[in-house]
Amino acid sequence: MTKLFIVGSGLMGSGIAQVAAAAGYDVTLHDIVQEQLDAALTEIDHSLGRMVKKEKIAEADRKAALARIGTSTSLDAAAEADIVVEAIVERLEAKQEIFGRLDEICSPDAVLATNTSALPITQIASATTHPERVVGTHFFSPVPMMRLCEVVRGYKTTDAVLRRAVAFAEDLGKTCVVVNRDVAGFVTTRLIIALSVEAVKLVESGVVTAEDVDTACRLGFGHAMGPLETMDLTGIDVFTHAARNIFADTADPKFYPPELAVRMAAAGDAGRKTGQGWYSHR
Repeated sequence: MTKLFIVGSGLMGSGIAQVAAAAGYDVTLHDIVQEQLDAALTEIDHSLGRMVKKEKIAEADRKAALARIGTSTSLDAAAEADIVVEAIVERLEAKQEIFGRLDEICSPDAVLATNTSALPITQIASATTHPERVVGTHFFSPVPMMRLCEVVRGYKTTDAVLRRAVAFAEDLGKTCVVVNRDVAGFVTTRLIIALSVEAVKLVESGVVTAEDVDTACRLGFGHAMGPLETMDLTGIDVFTHAARNIFADTADPKFYPPELAVRMAAAGDAGRKTGQGWYSHR
């Protein structure tokens, strides 16, 4: 597999594009407006530039990676891809619409992967006529820095497609965890959502400050970031969507998003991307 098509040029999509191009893949990055694609290319250039300054890559490697990334506002450009990775908003209906269209556009041999962190692969694959080629490849943010990828089998995903997805992620320098049953939230999202829900409840009830709950997790458990710091990085709105998705699938109250987080997301205090979350980022 050498030709990669990525649907969605946000934080995750652009990150996957960067590491794939650096690994030698020919990448086409897709979004609905060219302005978003231009912004993504600028961010990829800046990210690679920071790696050059830190002497992690050479300047020639930066230029070569950028040269391997093309853009398109047409989903039809996926027709030539060996593997497609969808990285759009965490809403089942939106993903099903995309996969239904990709199923018609893409080569029969193409692997169709979703970067969802919480939605069952089987439900996404149900929008296609070939659910056996749909698989989950859950990368972590920021993609150039995080080493893990959860590769998730849907109910009908074949062994061959699963192996190809693992090989793809390993090509990008990731260590893979294979999730053999696509329960909502898989492994890592279920764990972090449960921890984050309890962290929010502790702050909401006045037991502890956001700063102290994060300090407790960093120093007590050895976490690189506390749960609320992580929530600010990924988006409080993303957290509430993921929690709702897992709760809807499990009916387990430990996954239900706390009121404070829901109100913060509704008010636009979604974390780093809005300048304010549990912490100020202005």
